Amino acid sequence: MPISGLTFRKHGARLRDAMTRPLRTRPLILLVCLALAVALAGGAVAYRIATSRVAETLDQSLTLTRRAIETEIDRFRYLPRVAAEDVRIGQAITDPQNPSAIDAANRYLETVARASGADQLYLLNDQGRTLAASNWHTPESFVGADYSFRPYFGDAMQTGSGRFYAIGVTTGRPGYFLSSRVTLPNGTRAVIVVKVDLVPLQDAWRNAAADVAIADDNGIVFLSGHPSWLYKPLLALSPEVLARVSATRRYEGVALDTTPPLLSIDGALQNARPVDVNGRWLLMRRLPIDPDGWQVLSALPARGALRAALAGAAISGLTALAAALLAQTLLQRRRLVAMRLQQGRLLEQQVERRTRELAEQIETRRAAETELRDTQEALIHSEKMAALGRMSSAIVHEVSQPLAAMEATLAAAVISTRGTDDETTARIESARGHIRRMLRTIRHLKSFGRRETGNLSRVDMDQVVDNALDLVRHRADVLGVTLSAPREGPAPEVIGGLVRLEQVMVNLLLNALDAVANVETRAVTVSREVTATQVILRVTDAGTGIEPAALSKIGEPFYSTKTGGDGLGLGLSISQTIVEDFHGTLRLTSNPGAGTCATITLPRAAGATAVDAA
Repeated sequence: MPISGLTFRKHGARLRDAMTRPLRTRPLILLVCLALAVALAGGAVAYRIATSRVAETLDQSLTLTRRAIETEIDRFRYLPRVAAEDVRIGQAITDPQNPSAIDAANRYLETVARASGADQLYLLNDQGRTLAASNWHTPESFVGADYSFRPYFGDAMQTGSGRFYAIGVTTGRPGYFLSSRVTLPNGTRAVIVVKVDLVPLQDAWRNAAADVAIADDNGIVFLSGHPSWLYKPLLALSPEVLARVSATRRYEGVALDTTPPLLSIDGALQNARPVDVNGRWLLMRRLPIDPDGWQVLSALPARGALRAALAGAAISGLTALAAALLAQTLLQRRRLVAMRLQQGRLLEQQVERRTRELAEQIETRRAAETELRDTQEALIHSEKMAALGRMSSAIVHEVSQPLAAMEATLAAAVISTRGTDDETTARIESARGHIRRMLRTIRHLKSFGRRETGNLSRVDMDQVVDNALDLVRHRADVLGVTLSAPREGPAPEVIGGLVRLEQVMVNLLLNALDAVANVETRAVTVSREVTATQVILRVTDAGTGIEPAALSKIGEPFYSTKTGGDGLGLGLSISQTIVEDFHGTLRLTSNPGAGTCATITLPRAAGATAVDAA
């Protein structure tokens, strides 16, 4: 049958449709491929950023943990050497068969151990047998026990000192052993050992649910916040290592040869790659501790980084797809506008309307970008405040631990010199008094730096002023500023938080001290006025004052009138927020060249009598 012209045209149209259909679907395929590629790239970038942040957090945790371990050990580093100077130790070494000499040494070691906070303190002869011990009167007494197999004994005899962590073969409790050689004038040698209990650190990690652990030089975990990690090797141990550990009886009762390792690959600890630890996927890092060859381990769950990667991939893919679709839409719209321009004035109105809609979309997008930028700036400000809090906490921690160690060492020295040299004892006691005063000040600063939570309470405003004056008094003395706080009548009370009100008062006092630092009349006065409903505190200085233009901006965050980078511009802003939280007001008045007055007005606590308000 011959093919008609109509049939041929139909077949030709179908053929053209079949040929052009791939051309119409190709942009959609390209858009999908582009979105997938961008999603993968975004996910990879998000994962790298998340793991980098996790690594920074882990490094901070590692540093703090190492500092805590080193500080705890340093408290007792010199205790064996100091204890060895006592004449009772020398008598016990010289005449070990004399019961009186041994009894005196036992009681002396017991006293020193109790005063210093050491777990145990004991004396070994040159054969490694215990002559005297602080636990001489207990069922677990070390007296008579042979510890010559312990490395800390051999190291002390050869080099003068030793250090070793192990489970006690007598008590069954782990501890860190510090040893020091004692050499008498007649050449007789002995070793004195202090056992330090590090288990409280482990208990603190466990209570905080922290994935923190300490491994020895063989890679065996001996301290951990996870009980399932304890006394497990990080990697499989060689037969040589197992034999060496067994010879020293380091972990008595632990079957290390049958204990599976925590990790399968070592490189994950350096690169913070996810590792499977007892069925948990963790990002783990480590940091060495010298001179024992220990390593601190810290880990965080890996699910956070994986979620960040997935979120980054999803956001990147959707953004790329939306952008591509928008670009295609805009291209098609431009073509449509070009076609409609050819149709005359009637279609021009529609083009104008579409143009206005597009402008509105652009304006909306700009507003969203502005809001995003403001949010980023707020996050940066929050990070600055968090960094300041971490830095102040680290400083207080770093100062308090060495001071505590110094006080413990001086306590041992007092015991050693008591009854022999009264003048030296008095000087040491004076030094201990100064150190205890410094520790009280640091504890007060530590409580001052913590933000109060919970319900508010009645606060004595005179106590707030006195505590603040005590904190700034040293700076006032250095600057030669006279502080005064005249008051009459009973102490007024408000409803608020003691520590936060102290923070406000300290900030106002420090600002006043800075204002009078370079003037002739260096005086700062804190006065109060009590009414039936209000308590009014005024901090007045005779400084240079504040110009009106600067006074209007003084309460804005990060605005400061101090030059040279001395101020962050946060103190008054934070103080104003605190006072407003307690339903009060903070107001500054200043006369350039004559001084400044900061006025705090707070509601008086309910229950005040008319006599009190007078």
